[in-house]
Amino acid sequence: MNKAIICISNASNHNTKTNPSATRQIILSRAYADAIAAAGAVPVVTAEHCPDELAIFCDGLVLSGGEDIEPELFGESILNDTVVLDTERSRFEIPLIRAFMKAGKPILAICRGSQILSCLLGGDLYQDLAQQRGLNHMDKELRHSVSCAEGSLMHRLFGESVPVNSTHHQAVRSVAPGFWVTALSEEGIIEAYEHKELPIWATQFHPERLTGSWSDGRTPDFAPLFQFFVEQVMKIKAGE
Repeated sequence: MNKAIICISNASNHNTKTNPSATRQIILSRAYADAIAAAGAVPVVTAEHCPDELAIFCDGLVLSGGEDIEPELFGESILNDTVVLDTERSRFEIPLIRAFMKAGKPILAICRGSQILSCLLGGDLYQDLAQQRGLNHMDKELRHSVSCAEGSLMHRLFGESVPVNSTHHQAVRSVAPGFWVTALSEEGIIEAYEHKELPIWATQFHPERLTGSWSDGRTPDFAPLFQFFVEQVMKIKAGE
């Protein structure tokens, strides 16, 4: 196959506030698959099985958004009742991330994905921006500017400053070793980071909701981000 196969991690209908007797269902916004397909790759959604095999079968990984991150990953306990977890999902995603990293395959982490990735590798989080920073970044209608670090992917694609969306109440507080911060909100919240050497990029905002037909025109189209990711996947797949 001449196209890259991109694994997209699933969300679910379960969390710590869900009736435990409810049947667990795999769900995912179609926006992720639309963005990957438009960039010329084949999207494959996970079903919480076979992480090692997926890292062999697929050429790259997109870690999608969803519920909050277990604070024990960064040495804390649950801060308050705004923290809502999907621990079964985390139990699957942790070996999935490790498998793709071991294989040296590119990763694009989005929102929750950026949080679990950083925590797994040694970073930490604000568990609740409202309580810990006095900020409301959980508003689907909100657009705010982020400043992009010179030399970063965000800067190359979108310039010194770019408006993004904001639907998160947690955020990366400090990135894991080996990563550097590439975009900050006006309040200093980390909105993007990337690895200094490995093919790993992450955004706190949701670029898939700002791409193609999902865009409402209040930000640039973020299709170039997904195009870049797929291009990097193809280069590594070709052994370049």
